[in-house]
Amino acid sequence: MSVKMRDLGMTPLDDLFSTDESRAESQLEKVVTLNLAEISDFPNHPFQVRQDEDMAEMVESVKKYGVLVPALVREKADGGYEMVAGHRRKFAAALAGVEEIPCIVRNLTDDEAIIVMVDSNLQREKILPSEKAFAYKMKLDAMKRQAGESHEQIRKYIRLTLLIPEILQMVDDGKVAFSPAVEFSYLKENEQCSLLDTMELEDCTPSVAQAKKLKQFSQDGKLTDEVILSIIQEEKPNQKEQFKMSKERISKYFVPGTPAQKIEDTIVKALEIYRKWQRDMEM
Repeated sequence: MSVKMRDLGMTPLDDLFSTDESRAESQLEKVVTLNLAEISDFPNHPFQVRQDEDMAEMVESVKKYGVLVPALVREKADGGYEMVAGHRRKFAAALAGVEEIPCIVRNLTDDEAIIVMVDSNLQREKILPSEKAFAYKMKLDAMKRQAGESHEQIRKYIRLTLLIPEILQMVDDGKVAFSPAVEFSYLKENEQCSLLDTMELEDCTPSVAQAKKLKQFSQDGKLTDEVILSIIQEEKPNQKEQFKMSKERISKYFVPGTPAQKIEDTIVKALEIYRKWQRDMEM
């Protein structure tokens, strides 16, 4: 076996005289053929490789056609490769007497490898509950360690699926902030409907603190229409003083279902006309 220059601490001549383009090309993923002995199993792999009927069929396929879909591996720091996706293909190849299989070598961190390993195996049809349990735990632990959105943030986004469509649309439209919306998701469907009606009537949305109050009253079984209105009408910190008018008092002047913003715009325009009329009368 020849000794590589890199093993001796020397820079290969190809690296010294390679261009940026050639170096970039060398980083692209390629399908390579690897000996089974070079590939070790993924540490604590949660999915069993069973020698069942499906495996027997896979072995026969490998004998006839070889391994058609490349496995996914990553290089190990101490040499050789680690299987990420393709344990069953490797096992079938061994049973079929095939010593080499096609592989894609990908540069993955430990956590990235875990997530890819779990996701690729979850696509299988037959997965035991125990396999899913340990696989999901491994993935969740990896996701917690990864930078970016934490598991808690993901959980909050999933909570939004419990909102009634009308409130969820308000979140998408930017009319309801994300954090209060998460708190709304803990309300029962009929409570959310009452909240929606009150928000439209008052033409405002609860703050995070108010949303948490709504959630607490709901959990205590005391969230009535009156409580919802009372909480929403509480003055928020740094809130500018607002003039409020009962909707029932002016509803006869508008077609049922007229948006609150249009009602406000119409009233302001009418007041402007009235003010102009007053000035004309004073002249």
